[in-house]
Parts: sequence; structure tokens; C-alpha cells
Amino acid sequence: MKRYYAEGGIPTLNLALSEYMNADELKKLAALTGSRVPTRKAELIDLITRHLDGNGLRTVWQSLDELQRAAVAEVVHSPWETFFPADRFRAKYGSDPNWGSVDPYLRDTEPTPLLFFFYGRHVMPDDLKERLKAFVPPPVNAKVESLDQLPDVIHRPYKRWVGKTFQTGTEPVPLTARDSERAAQRELLSVLRLVDAGKVTVSDKTRKPTSSTLDAVIAVLEGGDFYAYEPPKHKYYDENAGPIRAFAWPMLVQAGGIAQLSGTRLQLTKAGRGALSEPTAETIRRLWDKWMETTILDELSRIDCVKGQTGKGKRGLTAVASRREPVADTLAECPAQRWIAVEEFMRYLRAAGNSIAVAHNAWSLYIAEPHYGSLGYEGRERFLRERYLFCLLFEYAATLGLIDVAYVPPAGARPDYRSLWGADDLPYFSRYDGLLFFRINGLGAYCLEIADEYKAAPMESKPVLRVLPNLELAATGEGLEQGDRLALDAYAVRVSDVVWQLNPGKLLSAIEQGRSVSEVREFLEARSGAPLPDTVVRLLEDTAERCVRVRDRGLARLVECAEPALAALIANDARTRKHCLRAGECHLVVPASSESSFQRALRDMGYLVATGQSESAKPCRAKKDGGSDSRAGEA
Repeated sequence: MKRYYAEGGIPTLNLALSEYMNADELKKLAALTGSRVPTRKAELIDLITRHLDGNGLRTVWQSLDELQRAAVAEVVHSPWETFFPADRFRAKYGSDPNWGSVDPYLRDTEPTPLLFFFYGRHVMPDDLKERLKAFVPPPVNAKVESLDQLPDVIHRPYKRWVGKTFQTGTEPVPLTARDSERAAQRELLSVLRLVDAGKVTVSDKTRKPTSSTLDAVIAVLEGGDFYAYEPPKHKYYDENAGPIRAFAWPMLVQAGGIAQLSGTRLQLTKAGRGALSEPTAETIRRLWDKWMETTILDELSRIDCVKGQTGKGKRGLTAVASRREPVADTLAECPAQRWIAVEEFMRYLRAAGNSIAVAHNAWSLYIAEPHYGSLGYEGRERFLRERYLFCLLFEYAATLGLIDVAYVPPAGARPDYRSLWGADDLPYFSRYDGLLFFRINGLGAYCLEIADEYKAAPMESKPVLRVLPNLELAATGEGLEQGDRLALDAYAVRVSDVVWQLNPGKLLSAIEQGRSVSEVREFLEARSGAPLPDTVVRLLEDTAERCVRVRDRGLARLVECAEPALAALIANDARTRKHCLRAGECHLVVPASSESSFQRALRDMGYLVATGQSESAKPCRAKKDGGSDSRAGEA
């Protein structure tokens, strides 16, 4: 009986001809030899084997066209497979090779010489592959196409009712580009300060941020989230994408181990406190590496229209780490500082052999209704792969500042899902549908290990400001972009639509939010195109000096003693003095890092730190003249 599938490969050519082809098929293939075609199967096999023997194999290979030779080369030089990679080949070369057919029922279709190399649904015999290695050159490497500049607008297709008929066409939609490299580093520090202030609450089960937390995070994002909220035009049709960066930051700091759950609020870990003072590029690199392996969230869960993910469908999903790693590897192969269309990246992902699978079995995932809306039908699983990829890029890589992004509103951006059952009324398949282009920046090149060290990109020189000696910043002409206005609002006080004024308080607030004095100076020099006045230079230098004279050394606990003598005893005892500092007559300050050691040493002295209110607690009997205020509290 003829075999159709070769799951474990085919060891020899003779086995391929005898087990995977019948006599009628062998006759059609044998006709390509140019010899008289016998009728018996054994004789047919002998004829084809002799035709491919010795130099004959090279001769047959030389008769192939360019695309057919590429098909042979892809398998010959693959270290792990003898199966023809149809999807990868199509993505890499743009079309399938011409196979022809040996099917005797297809009388108008003849086989091509390519079928001498593949059998049993396009499998190359092992011995044939070994012989071909001697003269078949390696295939060309897959390449990703990139752009130096973005188009100004995107021509989006539309289909709408006009009167009693559908009207189709295209309409121009402006493209929004957002540079993420600098903004992400400032936003990281702002989010960490929110966590430190106890303003970030999450669900204790899902770890997802609450609505109040999303509002708080949006308030510290530069320019707000990717999409601003707009009142829905219809109560049943809401085109708002919702939070993206605001959702990602609380998840990223948890996955990265710099914030942890305490009740329902996040608090900084020891690593999180260190992140407030160490270079932000290093922290972001660790966050990206941690996100690659985290299980705190499956990005697919952010595709709201895909139902069944928490039921039976969850068992059919692949491991999240197995999806992220191929994407990160493929990003590392892309050129930095050039724009890449997401469709081109998806093609390159497949062409490079790094394609991802979101589900082993997608039959339990569905839209609207489990049967008709199932995503297990042929061709529907690609929506899961594509939208998962959009989420990983747009919500996490862009939030961390690894990539700059260019996008349009998601509604109507990708109408390819309209053919799916139950998707007619969806404004978009995912909130990430509007992502069209991305660019790996300097921070991304460092985090993806394209570059060995991080070097911040120099700020573009564009003379659109006049920096005056009276500390005023006046816009000149119409070249001041929205990003420049946001930066000026952070550094200076707005006096009018075109005038801002620097002052120490505003500068200190900007530095507290993660900006640096050197960054402010670089911005002013780049946007003025001239040396800064001495008054401005002195203000910036004085501000920079004031920023480092008072340092945050972390949290500490205030401990109150019953009398000054006891505070002095503890502060000077050899066992406890290295773990505490005197604060007034009756109080001691214990750094958080030394709290456990202090308590152990205090027990050795025969004392214990009382917590809460105690009936026997007595107020501190400090001296009235110059003593510390006993109402400072007891810890």
C-alpha cells in the first residue's frame, strides 16, 4: 500500500520510490528521463534510480529553474529538516516553486524535474540530501525591507453605506509617529515614584491595574497614552482603544521584580529602590529580559474579542515564553534606526524560520459564539498570531522604549477580520490594530544586544526657539512641534502661546520626574541653534548642584525610647550602634536595610521594639529645654 505521509523522514531514495509512489505515478515521473518507459514498478524504480545516479543528479538539478533550485537548497542546507518548508519558502521568495504533478488523474498537468528530489508530500530522502550537499550552494539569507522616512499619510480602505448601496474606496489618514527612547526612561522613574507613594493598586488575583491606577499612570505619561479618550459617538459602538502604556507599566515593574504586591498595592522592592538611582537603560534592559520569561500575563488576554481563553481554550495555548523568544530574536536581526512595516516584519518572521504559534488547538477559542465563531477553522489562527505580535510590540516593546512607533486609530485600520463570523459589529479586532510601522532605536539596539553599550541618540538640531537672557524662551516661526511644547511645559512656566520662562521650581519638578539638567541644556541648545546666555547657564548649573546636595538614602523606621538615657544607651552600645542613628533625645532612626539586625541586637540587650499601642507604654520623659517633641510618634 502506498504511503502518503513521511512523519519521520525517508531514509533512502529507493524507499521513497517503492513506498511513496505507485506505478502510475512512477510512469509520469519516469517520462522525464527521456528513456523508454517500462510498465513494471520494479523496472520503473530502476530507471529513475539510474537516471539520478552519479553525475545524473547534478544534471537534473541544473535543469531546474531559479525558484526550484532555491527549494532544493532550502532543504539541503537545513540542519534539522528534510520536509519542504512551504510557508517559510513562500514568505521568503514570494511564491511557490513549480511542482507539476504525477497524479495520473490530472492528465493536463505534467510533473517537473523538482519531483525527482521530493516524495511523500514533499520530503527529501536522507541519502539524496547528503549527495546534494556536495554541489548545491546555500540559499540566500532572508532580508527585511526598511524605510528611511515614513509616509505622511496612509490611504485606508473603507466600505460604507451611501444611500441604499455600499460605497468602497480609500481615504487619507494622518500617521502619528512617537519616539519612545527618552520618554520611556522618564516614565519608568515616574511610575516607580507612584509605586513608592502607594498610588498603584492592582488585583491580587490577576495583578492587573485598577481603573484608578490607570488614571494615575496616564497622568505621568508624556503626552498621555497612545490614544486619548474620546466620548463614544454611539453607546453600542465605542472606538476607543483604551489604555496601552498605562496598562503595561504596572505589569512590567511587577514582572521585572522591582515592585511587589503588598495587599492590593504595589511597593518597591530593594531592586526597585536601586532602580531610582541607577542608569535607567540598565533597568529597562532587565525589565525586557524578565518580560521574555514572565508568566504574569499572556498578551493574548489583551485581545478582548477572543473568548474562551480562561476555559477549555487555555489548555490549547502555547507557552508564552516560546512565543516571545522568536520575536525578540527576529527583532535583533533587523536594522536599527530604520522604519519597518509590521506586515513586512511578520513576513520576515516566517521567512527567517522564527514563526510563532499561539495555540496548539484553537477550536475552543472563538468570537461571539463557540461553534460558528471558532478560530479553529482553517486560516483563522493567523489572526491570533498577528494580533499577539502587535500587542507584544505596541504595548511592551514600545512602552519600554525599545522601538519608536507610527500608528493610526485602530478602528478601520485592518478590516481583514470582517469576514469572520460574529465580527461584523467590532470596531477593531484588537486595540493594537492601528500599529503600522516601528523603528528599533538606540535603547532597543542595546536591550536586544545589537549594540554592546547604550549611547543616547543626539537630539536633533532645529532652531525654533530664542533663549533670552531674562530666562524667557520664545518660539520663532511655526516649526515648534507638539513634542517640543510638551518638553517646554515640563521645563518652564508658560507665559503665552509662544513664550515660556525658566524658573528654579519648575526645573526641580522636571528633574524630580526623571529629566536631567544635561537633557534640559541639550534640548535648549538644539532648539535654539546658538550658545545659551550666561544667565541661563548659571541657572542650570545652580539647579544641577542643588539636586545632588540632598540625597535619598531609602526608608527608615523611627523608634521612640521611654527616656533619653535609654536612647543614649542603645545608640552607643557596641551591638546596636552600627544599626541606628540618634534623632533627638528620645528617638532613634533605623534604616530599613538594618531593621532585622537592629531588632536582634536589641533583644541581646534585653529590650524589644513594641508595636501598636500598649497599656504600659509611657511617654518619652525628655528634657523640656531643647528636647525632641514626644508627639513625633512611636514605632
